[in-house]
Amino acid sequence: MPRTLTIISKPPKLEQKKRVAAYARVSCGKDAMLHSLSAQVSHYSKFIQNHTEWIYAGVYVDEAKTGTRDTRDGFQNLIADCRAGKVDMILTKSISRFARNTVSLLEIARECKALGVDIYFEEQNIHTISGDGELMMTILASYAQEESLSASENQKWRILKNFQEGKPWSGTIHGYRYENGKYVIVPEEAALIQKIFQWYLDGYGYNAIARGLNAEGARTRNDKLWYQSTIMAILRNEAYTGDLLLQKTYRENHMTKRKRFNQGEHPMFRVEEAHEAIICKETFDAVQNEIACRANRFQKPVTTKPEHPFSGKLVCGVCGGSFHMKETHGGPVWTCGKFNRFGKSVCTSKHIPEDVLINNSATALGQTAFDEQTFGDRVDRIQACNDNTLIYRFKDGTVTKVKWKDKSRSQSWTDEMKEAARQRTFERNKAQCQK
Repeated sequence: MPRTLTIISKPPKLEQKKRVAAYARVSCGKDAMLHSLSAQVSHYSKFIQNHTEWIYAGVYVDEAKTGTRDTRDGFQNLIADCRAGKVDMILTKSISRFARNTVSLLEIARECKALGVDIYFEEQNIHTISGDGELMMTILASYAQEESLSASENQKWRILKNFQEGKPWSGTIHGYRYENGKYVIVPEEAALIQKIFQWYLDGYGYNAIARGLNAEGARTRNDKLWYQSTIMAILRNEAYTGDLLLQKTYRENHMTKRKRFNQGEHPMFRVEEAHEAIICKETFDAVQNEIACRANRFQKPVTTKPEHPFSGKLVCGVCGGSFHMKETHGGPVWTCGKFNRFGKSVCTSKHIPEDVLINNSATALGQTAFDEQTFGDRVDRIQACNDNTLIYRFKDGTVTKVKWKDKSRSQSWTDEMKEAARQRTFERNKAQCQK
């Protein structure tokens, strides 16, 4: 009997759609720049969603002052999603928007390539996943880096020229507005400046002045709360006497753009009677003398404290402020800086006992005991939420959530506190017996 052969054809393999994201960045928060950023987000959103072979994976944005990778949250979130396998391709306008540092660019491009993620630079028409992509990126990124240096040097020349002509670089001083090349007094703000100087001479400290202004509902010219650092800067600013001291600070270099105080590295320029004064020079000098006297009076011996593993890692989930350690009768706790300064009117976050942080950090790291070195190497930051949730964001892009329990009142008492309470009870009963 003849054998029958049946041919079965396999269905064609369907190509998986690419998950495409975009990255956009502007250099500062000016209105024109923010409009540009909004336009970029709108453009990329429509462009990706109208492409039938792509799946929209989001647009990641940053309003950054520098092009360094570590200072950009949107960029970090994008790379974290690439590592988590949520993105197959990144669209971005140009190499200079992505990174101006050749080493940093190649480092992240190679990591994305290893993850199978393609980066497409529109202006240069380069796909990093292509064979010649890295060569072209190296050449163009080096050019972008040199262009950044050239722009930085030109900017420095313009600033120096303005200084030599007695013109300030920035007109943002509380109490004045910069109009037609000169500072003009804003009466309402000037009254606050005079109050700050008077309160300080009356014996109030920086924090007390800040709390007083906030309690009155006063705000800075940017509609922000007053802080100790703001008050300190105002009390030391000779511009309120009508004089200008220019180039007190400078930028380290065009790559890091870190601000440094001028300790003689560059010339300074003093302009006397440049504008109308808010504070007379006698009052200003009296405040400077008082600052020096208080510094000598309250100066503490210099001690080197070991850096705590949680320092700079803990972020408030309510207001976004940083947590700091605080000693209490029940032992060290970590608390939001804004809550500690201004109370529940500004932030409603909770204290977190240090031992709770230590134990939960070990749990998040999968350890039986907390190890500082492992914690520092792996954890990027911890977000402390008001529902007793700690969100651990690791340097590899992964996220872990841990719930902690409030201590009972008996657990929060130390042996010393219990002993003191027993002593008070004994003394009270003894006094009653003697009546």
